Amino acid sequence: MKDSARAVVIGGGVVGASVLYHLAKIGWSDVLLLEKSELTSGSTWHAAGGMHTFNGEANISRLQKYTIDLYREIEQLSGQSCGLHPNGGLMLAATQGELDSLRLICSRARYLGMETRMLSVEQALEFNPLIDPQHFIGALWRADGGHCDPSGTTNAYAKAARQLGASVERFTRVMSLTQRRDGSWDVLTDKGAVHAEHVVNCAGLWAREVGHLAGIELPVLAMEHHYLITEDLPELAGRDKEIVNTTDYAGEIYLRQERRGVLIGTYEPHGVVWSPLKTPDDFAMQLLPEDTERLAPYFEVGFRHFPALGRVGIRKAVNGPFTFAPDGNPLVGPVRGLRNYWVACAVMAGFSQGGGIGLVLSRWMAENDPGQDIISMDVARFGAFATPKYTSIKVPENYARRFRLAYPNEELPAARPVRRSPIYDRLKAAGACMGANYGLENALWFAPAGMAPEETPTYRRSEAFPVVRAECHAVRNGVGLYETTNYGKYEVTGRGARAWLDRVFASKLPQPGRLALAPMLSPAGRIIGDLTIAALAAERYLIFGSGFAEEFHLRWFWQSDPPADVFVRSLASTLNGVSIAGPKSRELVQRLVRIDLSAAAFKLFQVRETAVGFAPAILSRAGFTGELGYEIWTTPDYFATLYDDLMDAGRDLGLALFGGRALSSLRLEKGYGSFQKDFRPDYTAAETGLDRFVDFGKPEFAGRAAALAERAAGPKRRFVILEVEALDADVIGYESIMKDGTAVGYVTSGAFGHTVGKSLAAGYVPAPLAHDGARFEIDILGEMRAATVRGQPLHDPEGRRLRS
Repeated sequence: MKDSARAVVIGGGVVGASVLYHLAKIGWSDVLLLEKSELTSGSTWHAAGGMHTFNGEANISRLQKYTIDLYREIEQLSGQSCGLHPNGGLMLAATQGELDSLRLICSRARYLGMETRMLSVEQALEFNPLIDPQHFIGALWRADGGHCDPSGTTNAYAKAARQLGASVERFTRVMSLTQRRDGSWDVLTDKGAVHAEHVVNCAGLWAREVGHLAGIELPVLAMEHHYLITEDLPELAGRDKEIVNTTDYAGEIYLRQERRGVLIGTYEPHGVVWSPLKTPDDFAMQLLPEDTERLAPYFEVGFRHFPALGRVGIRKAVNGPFTFAPDGNPLVGPVRGLRNYWVACAVMAGFSQGGGIGLVLSRWMAENDPGQDIISMDVARFGAFATPKYTSIKVPENYARRFRLAYPNEELPAARPVRRSPIYDRLKAAGACMGANYGLENALWFAPAGMAPEETPTYRRSEAFPVVRAECHAVRNGVGLYETTNYGKYEVTGRGARAWLDRVFASKLPQPGRLALAPMLSPAGRIIGDLTIAALAAERYLIFGSGFAEEFHLRWFWQSDPPADVFVRSLASTLNGVSIAGPKSRELVQRLVRIDLSAAAFKLFQVRETAVGFAPAILSRAGFTGELGYEIWTTPDYFATLYDDLMDAGRDLGLALFGGRALSSLRLEKGYGSFQKDFRPDYTAAETGLDRFVDFGKPEFAGRAAALAERAAGPKRRFVILEVEALDADVIGYESIMKDGTAVGYVTSGAFGHTVGKSLAAGYVPAPLAHDGARFEIDILGEMRAATVRGQPLHDPEGRRLRS
């Protein structure tokens, strides 16, 4: 075994083998994979081998398509068959909600370039004659997909990697990981030590333990998973092609053909956690005891929906463990605070996603950029809140819902509430319907007296629609209060703070007493953050952004090498806040402060420390609604008192509480984009329109060369707001934007604009088409709806109310 390598990949399942191949392919031939047993041991060897491109996140769908298309390439390079059965995928709907979900998938597929179409139940029978049509009302078919041989595919990756210079050591156990001062790693195995520049944790069932070797706790947990293989079915005899891989939402069943029988699996409620504390060292290629009695009721649903399966015997039952993250998506990327330590684990759908994960991780390691937005897979989407207890509760919830719809207005209940602000109980008492953002409870909307703070999960407008409308009107016509504690919050201090921030951010930094909108770019010129910087003093700055991206941005700051005289810290748990918005907001806040808030004395984007009622606070004139407004920040010990003071002072002004749904509506009426939804690392400064905040005159900032090049050439696409002629459903995200029958762009977010009376969509279209009045169509749940670009905000286009 070699004693040094540029990178050591720990784990020889399909993900580890893919990462090894992609690192070798990108030019890192001096890479070594260590596997404690045989390749595929753990979870890979007993997987059902399904492959598909279905995913609620468009970028993951793209990576899944890349994975499936890659198999022919590695077969050719390695000479090893992947055992491909490229027979496509079929999804069945039994309810209107399920049918709406399939229509949304179909709309998204147009822009992604994936051959997909809606089918009647009768048409679905042509792809799978085992279906009992009485249980279903429609279906969706996609050409991409099928199944492969898990062992053949993993070995094809490994053989292809070897041909490119990579090495594989089987039956080699990693015992310890020790980091040197230069960031490289000493990897101690039972066969000797390896010095590696980089370490990649692809350890699957042992990812948690390999994390422990580096001193971190990854939010991963294994669940037992069962599938059955039937005896031969007479209905399949004589067919010249296999049935299409089929997913049954209502039955929570998946199935595919296995020779002349059928493989059928279920993600049952009340799943069983496997090895909750420690994965056994000696586990390798074993299966777990069958538990068919517990699972019989769930498989019986499958036998009713596909009756032929119930008329034959069971040839084999398989029960094996697979790992999950709390939300079911993989954990990929670098870990903050651990230089040159990477993860690619919790990959449940390894044969759909493994190739794509290898691609983005190899780019990330070699080029310091994954090459596309993968926030929904990024390990940084979880922070300190994802403790082992949190993971132990959320993973079983996600497992049980793997084949259930996740409606856009649905909030899942497990492990909640975990993080609560000091006014949580007050908001609940006021009727708040709560959501969770980065583990923190936040109000979505407020039920009026006599109405429960609940809504029916749906892809269409819910019973909350008129409630949100009332909240929007209250803000536009009077004054409203929105809790902003769920924002990301950071403090940067020290003698070198200003110079360092000037390099990290593309914008001009504000002077003390001012705040500024501040895009942050990658070296490729793509949006890493859409933040706000407040300069409280020459050496003290507050930064505000998306709460979801807190760990993501903290990692970016850490990777930006702050010098010894610069100190960066999160204020997530030490600063609470509210936004006061509306034409009466000045009158309200003035009652609680001694400073002059007149338009001339306290201007837009001004910030200062002052008392607000009892609370020592940071007060700024800013907001996200497009109205005259203020943001007030204080520490947790004063926050409930601040809230009480504001509610008392605003009672005669009609102060109303409003939530995140109303905020989405209000910001779209003003044409404001939102990070993670509209502004992500897929987009550039000019595409988003954030280039108007870039200080191109600065001699140095991250992404400057790329931003200047784009400025000279012009962007290929642009962010636009569209007015949509919708009926009872508004856009959700990633619907295709159509022009003359061709998908030319896609939606990033949307809402009904309650104070302008229009359904609104945000998205990207080709730059030549991004002009006021340009006409398009958007496929909303199977219906083409006219959409028109609005070049100016629909509400207060001149910004007079904001500046009043």
